[in-house]
Amino acid sequence: MKRVFVSDCEGPLSKNDNAFELAAHFVPDGDKFFSIISKYDDVLVDVVHKQGYNAGDTLKLILPFLKAFGVTNKKMQEFSEQNLLLIAGTRQTLNHIQRLTQAFIVSTSYEHYIRALCNATGFPFENTYCTKLNLDKYKLLASEKTKLKALAREISQMEMMTIPPHARSLEDLSDQDIETVQRLDQIFWEDLAVKCCKGIFSEVKTIGGAEKAEAIKDATGKLNAPLSGVMYVGDSITDVEAFKLVREGGGLTVSFNGNGYAVRNAEVAVLSENNIVPAVLADVFLKYGKTEALKLVDNWGGKFLRTSRVDSAILAPFLALYPDALPKVQIVTPQNLESLTKESSEFRKKVRGEAVGKLG
Repeated sequence: MKRVFVSDCEGPLSKNDNAFELAAHFVPDGDKFFSIISKYDDVLVDVVHKQGYNAGDTLKLILPFLKAFGVTNKKMQEFSEQNLLLIAGTRQTLNHIQRLTQAFIVSTSYEHYIRALCNATGFPFENTYCTKLNLDKYKLLASEKTKLKALAREISQMEMMTIPPHARSLEDLSDQDIETVQRLDQIFWEDLAVKCCKGIFSEVKTIGGAEKAEAIKDATGKLNAPLSGVMYVGDSITDVEAFKLVREGGGLTVSFNGNGYAVRNAEVAVLSENNIVPAVLADVFLKYGKTEALKLVDNWGGKFLRTSRVDSAILAPFLALYPDALPKVQIVTPQNLESLTKESSEFRKKVRGEAVGKLG
């Protein structure tokens, strides 16, 4: 059977949230501004189920504001290159996996950031799916820039929304949060109905949610590989549809330092500061299949690993990194779901920082 490795980028391969960092750098109070819109994204996807809206469309919503504050293609590329933070072991993991099979990166990130990561790791850009963007083609009038800057200031001053567990409609939110959502609806779907914004919203295709699943279908179709031969690694709400597709197709789904959305939809949860762990799992999955990979997880420990069929080229450096205690790797079950979700979400913040780690 032809087997394929597919990974999200930000989280499994890098510590960055590039869009958050761009907003924080170029927009006044941009960290709060981005966090509010990211939570709004979660509401639209997970609570309201807005038709035609994809998880990760935050990256589309912030673009007019970045444009208003003078961001260009060149600035995005330079910023991405200068601020790239790889998870430890990324180059080693990608190199090992590419010796075994075709590997793909499927990411919501802007192409400028993915190019920076590919340049740093030697990963082929042609094997990536990401949000393609030419920001320079869009033009704003001076009056539109002024309006966008005022709206950015208003958004950054909003109170952060809270999504209650098991919220299923807008009415499940607090009155204050409902007002916030309604005002953001007005901003994005009424107030920004200017030529530049309409062009961005209609033309930019973010690779998040359903588009990640479509990217996996495209990659496996090109290789004539079944979904049962896919190992997918993700960490957030934008990976849910990809997780569902691969899981239903019989492949292996792995949450790497995932938030609640990722852990709930993956079969295996990994908590690690070094992504050599997915390389160990991939080594077994790509050579021997899902059953053997899950057996490895079920018996996770140094003693079992030393007698396993994991390639010594990846196993030896892994065990050398962790002579005493291995990173946590568990099969997600109904019994451990709640505790594992909480632990993974907290560990995520430790690895990527509090501000990035708490984003959806």
